[in-house]
Amino acid sequence: MASPEVLAVLEAGGPGVTETLLRVEESLAEVAGRATGAIAPFANSAVAGGGKRLRPLLAVLSAGYSPGDTDAVVRAGVAVELVHAATLVHDDILDRSDVRRGSPTVVAAGGREMAVAVGDYLFAAAFGELVPNGTADVEVLAQAGSDLARGELLQRADAWNVHTSRERYLQRCRLKTARLFEAAAVLGSRAGGLGSEQAERFAGSVGLAFQLLDDVLDVTGPEERTGKPRGTDLLDGTVTLPLIIAMEHDPSLIEVDLAALDTVSVVEICDRIAETGALDEVRSMAEDWIAVANGAVAEMSGVSADAFRLVARALVDRVS
Repeated sequence: MASPEVLAVLEAGGPGVTETLLRVEESLAEVAGRATGAIAPFANSAVAGGGKRLRPLLAVLSAGYSPGDTDAVVRAGVAVELVHAATLVHDDILDRSDVRRGSPTVVAAGGREMAVAVGDYLFAAAFGELVPNGTADVEVLAQAGSDLARGELLQRADAWNVHTSRERYLQRCRLKTARLFEAAAVLGSRAGGLGSEQAERFAGSVGLAFQLLDDVLDVTGPEERTGKPRGTDLLDGTVTLPLIIAMEHDPSLIEVDLAALDTVSVVEICDRIAETGALDEVRSMAEDWIAVANGAVAEMSGVSADAFRLVARALVDRVS
């Protein structure tokens, strides 16, 4: 069942948004169902894991009130979600994650080779879905996929490095998170016959806010809300903005050996981060990006401005 926040967005967007998102969901299940052999159940679980479906939602909203080609909008939503699912499967391999959204990861349930194969299948299926939209749209998704890989490489290079700068962190966020949000908006706008500049700016800003707030949730938890243990990023050696800012207020945190943390000691570090006031600063920065996003909405036409603003508001409310 959709959350009250999502229901509010759907109501603001109108019946066409709900209908198109249902078609996206049906198509995702169909694509996953085409997987054969041993990877079939894992491909299905990776796609059915669901999550917030924010990227397809952005694609559908960016297509506007009366999209010129609804089929193209559906394909755009499916393609960006498949890429997102593929990156999560591959991320879990690199992070050695056992749980995602409260369920076993593909790598935990099927092993590394299976997880690599499932992620590869989802990537291939994404581009296959987008081919009928034209080569220009495939190029948009390909560039976003390339940026995702660059962001992952930056994150690996920064692993365990407590001297990671704010600028470097934000660069990672733009590549790993915001770029796929932007691609979703661009593809949706193109399918709807609308200009994509403002939708892209909205999506990129929302994507940054989303990642900042997600990193706050990693510190605050709880596990039943986030679907993963508190401090998972720190245990993986990922230095996020809450820690970066906390170290500015409490230099003794720089001496923490992230590689030595376990599920017990990481909770203490999360508490120390919270005590510095860093989480409030990160929330404030996220609010600033939401303001940029809403500024872009004010310049958009042919779309439900209320629905876009509700998407932005829901991101902030999830950590309040």
